[in-house]
Amino acid sequence: MQQVLDALRMSFFMFWETLWALVLGFGLSGFVQAFVSHEAMQRSMGNHRPAATLRASGYGMVSSSCSYAATAMGKSLFAKGADFITAMVFMFASTNLVIELGIVLFILMGWQFFAAEFIGGPIMIVLFVIVGGLFLRKTLTDPARARVSSGHDHLAMSGVSEERQHELEREPWSEKLTSKAAWADAASYTMADITMLRRELVIGYLVAGVLAVFVHPSIWHAVFFEGHGFLTTLENVVVGPLIAVLSFVCSIGNVPLAAALWHAHLGFGGVISFIFADLITFPLLLIYRKYYGTKLTLRLVALFWFVMSAAGLITELIFQGAGWIPHAVGKPIVEAHWQWNYTTFLDVAFLGVFAVLFWLYRNRERLGGGEGYAIDPMCGMQVRTADAPASLVVDGERIYFCSDHCRERMERDLAH
Repeated sequence: MQQVLDALRMSFFMFWETLWALVLGFGLSGFVQAFVSHEAMQRSMGNHRPAATLRASGYGMVSSSCSYAATAMGKSLFAKGADFITAMVFMFASTNLVIELGIVLFILMGWQFFAAEFIGGPIMIVLFVIVGGLFLRKTLTDPARARVSSGHDHLAMSGVSEERQHELEREPWSEKLTSKAAWADAASYTMADITMLRRELVIGYLVAGVLAVFVHPSIWHAVFFEGHGFLTTLENVVVGPLIAVLSFVCSIGNVPLAAALWHAHLGFGGVISFIFADLITFPLLLIYRKYYGTKLTLRLVALFWFVMSAAGLITELIFQGAGWIPHAVGKPIVEAHWQWNYTTFLDVAFLGVFAVLFWLYRNRERLGGGEGYAIDPMCGMQVRTADAPASLVVDGERIYFCSDHCRERMERDLAH
């Protein structure tokens, strides 16, 4: 019983240590999602040349960090004309190069992991563009485009006229920044992202607490190679994504689990490849198969695994050469007891920020927000009706979803 309490205590203090960062990160993400034009995003990703790849990476960085939402958005971009490789680059960036992930990495694991995210992430993207260009031929991607495009005809019924959608997209920044409705929509994105990722966050912190308390170091020694030089590094970067596949934890929820793995002697590169592998958790593999078919999915997952492991390996070699790999293994992830420090004061301050965001969200309609948006009833994500990856008509009313995954959950619920 005492170990259970210790695990829960460790999970809580990991959450408390990163609370202010989560509010800041989700707040910034919500702001950008409300203020950045999706119209421009779709127009600028028609190939995977360097300029389009950079644009896709930039758009991904300012999008939601949810792996499910990123996967659905990648599919939507591909269906609407984006190059397949560029759409996948968007997915990589939106789950691995986002600010909230970096902040939580910095707090729980140190500046080295924060830096590794933004050094290893671009390496992974470049590798994927090069290797993907060789192995993801049009003979594979063209049938997949026809497959996903067939499900987008219904999106014309968005509830807001096409002309009004364009007006909303082209509204000047000066007007948006002074608009209560725009800020309410930004707050709604923030609250929607938190709602959508709450399960991932809870699981991530709880699993990390359990691993830190219950798993004896000897077990980790048996799983991870140690003391074999380069072979150790190579084994670790290959096994990192495997743990991600089996963990079912994706998005920002895998950061506390990454911290537990780091303190359990998984190598630096292995932890980086694990963090990058939040796009190949098992539920997402099933989604890829449904979107793109079995043949393309098998090749896609093999490429994902390769570039994630290779990026982790290259990042470790870079950091090893620079002498930047930390030596904190064996120390507690966080101090699992109450203390008054700068983190406590930041948490209190950002709880106030969260209260303001929540008020804006609850009063969105009164402030004039919500035009052109809908809330996914299954996960709580806010989606633009014109860009919604899936929808369903129930009792004469069209309901919008962030992904086919959520629409299918609704269909199953209605069937019962």
